[in-house]
Amino acid sequence: MTKIYLAGPLFTLAEREFNTRLVASVHKKRPDLIVILPQDNAVKFKFHENKNAEIFQDCINSIDHADIMVALLEGADADSGTSVELGYAYSKGKAILGIRTDFRISEERGLNLMLPFACRELYIDYLANFDALVDKIIDFSDRYGSINHVVQ
Repeated sequence: MTKIYLAGPLFTLAEREFNTRLVASVHKKRPDLIVILPQDNAVKFKFHENKNAEIFQDCINSIDHADIMVALLEGADADSGTSVELGYAYSKGKAILGIRTDFRISEERGLNLMLPFACRELYIDYLANFDALVDKIIDFSDRYGSINHVVQ
């Protein structure tokens, strides 16, 4: 079974709902894929004294155990936590699918120039529908997940 780490912003209700819906849609089409959603894992640390450090370590451990990463690179500037996760996954040789549907453009296709070059593939579609995103994730997983592709 392929494990996918979903990196993306998760601080607003809209972001969390989008992430949850994306995972559910992937599972509906491909129940054999395991999608790790950090916002779900973080709940178990809610009342811990060192919750921030524990959440950080849980994210690192989850990336280590994932076969691939899907990074949601949305917003005027990609989320800083997502950017750290992406860099860490890249350093570990994980295949990364960057997704951007935000039509705001700044530097490199709307992203800090370091981000797109860390991605094995960058899917940019300003008119994308939800099903297209799900299909792209499944296709990427089929091509890179089962072989635990190492980016050179």
